[in-house]
Amino acid sequence: MINFRNRPILLLNIYVLITLQKLSSIQQLLQRGIEKGLSSNRFFSTTQSFRATKMTVREAINSAMDEEIERDERVFLIGEEVAQYDGAYKRIVDTPITEQGFCGMAIGAAMFMTFNFSMQAIDQVINSAAKTKYMSAGMVNVPIVFRGNNGAAAGVAAQHSQCFAAWYTHCPGLKVVVPHTCEDHRGLLKSAIRDPDPVVCLESEMLLNTEFELSDEAMSKDFLVPIGKAKIERPGKDITIVSFSRGMDVVNAAALELAEKGIDAEVINLRSLRPMDMEAIYESIGKTHHLITVEMGWPSCGIGAEIAARVMESTHFYELDAPVIRLTGVDVPMPYAESLEAVSIPRVDDLMLCIEKVLGTKR
Repeated sequence: MINFRNRPILLLNIYVLITLQKLSSIQQLLQRGIEKGLSSNRFFSTTQSFRATKMTVREAINSAMDEEIERDERVFLIGEEVAQYDGAYKRIVDTPITEQGFCGMAIGAAMFMTFNFSMQAIDQVINSAAKTKYMSAGMVNVPIVFRGNNGAAAGVAAQHSQCFAAWYTHCPGLKVVVPHTCEDHRGLLKSAIRDPDPVVCLESEMLLNTEFELSDEAMSKDFLVPIGKAKIERPGKDITIVSFSRGMDVVNAAALELAEKGIDAEVINLRSLRPMDMEAIYESIGKTHHLITVEMGWPSCGIGAEIAARVMESTHFYELDAPVIRLTGVDVPMPYAESLEAVSIPRVDDLMLCIEKVLGTKR
């Protein structure tokens, strides 16, 4: 019998912007010893706290990785330029800019005790990480987190402003999470690291310096957000608006404008794309009878298209009073010019027009 319980869990970084620049405490943690005891795997339905802590998304990501590396000595971090800022020898490892090479090394580490990852390595992610459990008849897990920036950035043009959400969501064997708030980033990243299977964590570069409030509960080292569970960010009765990651900024702003007009929007933060919490969407459209999806990626075969198809194929289709509308990025590579870049992704005005169209027969 082969015992796979002690295989390392691998945390993979793609871009320098999201590396552990704040993780200077790791060396001290290693010197005083790493406790092996696993914390209770509690999933919280978060509540408001009167003593909220403010934190940027960048800090939330770093704190989650810091705590998980301290919690479990099997957790490793590998990526481009992650070790030079006081990183600890052996458990935070710099790699050359050869994505396919260190991704393949990571998959080998997860199975046989070695190391970690990146995004140009799509063959390694799709054909090795995602399929190993299936091809081994469930005997071999690949506990790897592939994390990095996804979607539109600022002024970096076509090759660095692409949304890969639909790509990875399409693939059996992967789990895909798409955090928005600091609570999302901390809880989902921790859950991903503790998951026995490969998880793709798609973060937005444009959110890294955004500040959010966290409850005392969310600041706990044991705080986890369950993969596959959406969050109702704002309850409502007139229209359901579903989004994820940076798209939530557009939706939240539009919901405030709608409230001033007497329209009560229910806002759903998907948090996970695979598995996707369709029950939350079904329950919501049962109340509102209208649905709009918002995403920063391209329209063809996108997340919104998948949601619309699932609704149409279900009995909940008959609860709709109007067709589902998808608001997406424009179907072109991201332009470099700032003026064109701004109109290539969904804006609040675009969403307001969609809402008027959906509710037009009623109001």
